[in-house]
Amino acid sequence: METTNGALTRSGLDGPPSESMKSDSVQVDTEKLFGRIARRLIPFLFLCYVLNYIDRVNISFAHLQFRADLGLTEASYGLGVGVFYIGYVLFEVPSNLLLRRIGPRRTIARIMVLWGLVSVSMMFVRNPTQFYIARIALGIAEAGFFPGIVYYLTSWFPDRHRAKVLSAFVLGIAVAGITGGPVSGWILSNADGWHTLHAWQWLFLLEGIPPVLVGLVALWYLPDSAATAKWLTPEEKAIVARELQGEGHGSEHRIDHFGAALKNWRVYVCAFGYFTITWAGSVLNFWAPSVIRQAGVANPWHIGLVSAIPYLIGAIGMLLASRHSDATKERRLHFAGCALVSAAGAVLLGTAHASFTPAIAGLALVAIGYLSCTAIFWTIPATFLSGTASAGSIALISSIGQLGSLSAPTAIGALTAATHDISAGSYLAAAVLVCGASVIAVAMRNMKR
Repeated sequence: METTNGALTRSGLDGPPSESMKSDSVQVDTEKLFGRIARRLIPFLFLCYVLNYIDRVNISFAHLQFRADLGLTEASYGLGVGVFYIGYVLFEVPSNLLLRRIGPRRTIARIMVLWGLVSVSMMFVRNPTQFYIARIALGIAEAGFFPGIVYYLTSWFPDRHRAKVLSAFVLGIAVAGITGGPVSGWILSNADGWHTLHAWQWLFLLEGIPPVLVGLVALWYLPDSAATAKWLTPEEKAIVARELQGEGHGSEHRIDHFGAALKNWRVYVCAFGYFTITWAGSVLNFWAPSVIRQAGVANPWHIGLVSAIPYLIGAIGMLLASRHSDATKERRLHFAGCALVSAAGAVLLGTAHASFTPAIAGLALVAIGYLSCTAIFWTIPATFLSGTASAGSIALISSIGQLGSLSAPTAIGALTAATHDISAGSYLAAAVLVCGASVIAVAMRNMKR
């Protein structure tokens, strides 16, 4: 048993030299264990995130039709997109701290059921004020979902697996774009007039019900931790615990308490880095259908099909970048490089958004950078946070970062309304992304792995 413990340290080489072959054998078994855990958890969490992102961004398709019904301008639409993050930001930290008390299983189920019901209620909005209220309520309902799952995954997997695991989870954004666009486009093209409802009302109804059902399943399917997982043996639970505990050994810079994290400058550098990522997400998630329509595609169904292309390319780029980041154990420069790719896409979008091929190429570059940054970014806070500091700080970083999701749509919407195209907003997004790449690359250069 002592040999097994020695083999499970972070390096895997701390056992006596005479037992090195035995240590290697245990390490292989350990890697197989984490592979089995990933196969058990990731597909379900992936499905949850796909549904989450579809319900968050289907507004970009619905607004193609409901603008006239609600009397919305581009500026008021951008404001409605942005106010979602008011409730999201205010309730994200409390939600993650509550997760530490009641467990991830009940937290994820609560969030999914509430956001599904609020999403369904969007079908009843009749004017801009109701639209804003519903969007704020949706943000409150969803608060804590993404940082909660990030924290949940870091409590299962050691650092060497995290970029790969998080990329598999973040792949949900891409799949939501690949599947959600065509589905939303089909609903808008075919459901108008069903039982006297507009097509955009059917969109919110049909895409709001699945998260309620999946949220209820989460209560049964998800364990709160490895210690409560019935499908792990006592020995396997001990292996997971020792692997995670080993990450804190030998690090003088690790923060274990939320109060200490609040005073640490690296938390706020990370928050700024995440703030800049959300600008790329706003361009991709909330303006892609409009860009595609401006590029000459008129039919909603066709817009939905074309909108899947950037997400598909972005998913491939993200998987390659994440695997390379894990293989090299390097995070900050990977993040910075991917942010610059998104910035280049935003510049291309600004200069040639009215031409079909350059517009799709610009959106694809934005998607590559955005998805890759999102997956790689969350491995950075995990290098210096643990315990309650991890749960609270991940939510704090996400909350501050999501101020970008509040400001970006508002700014881009206002600039688009004033100039009648997305160029100015794209250039502004590119500038913000360059700032984020520079700050993470420079400020985190001495980051301990």
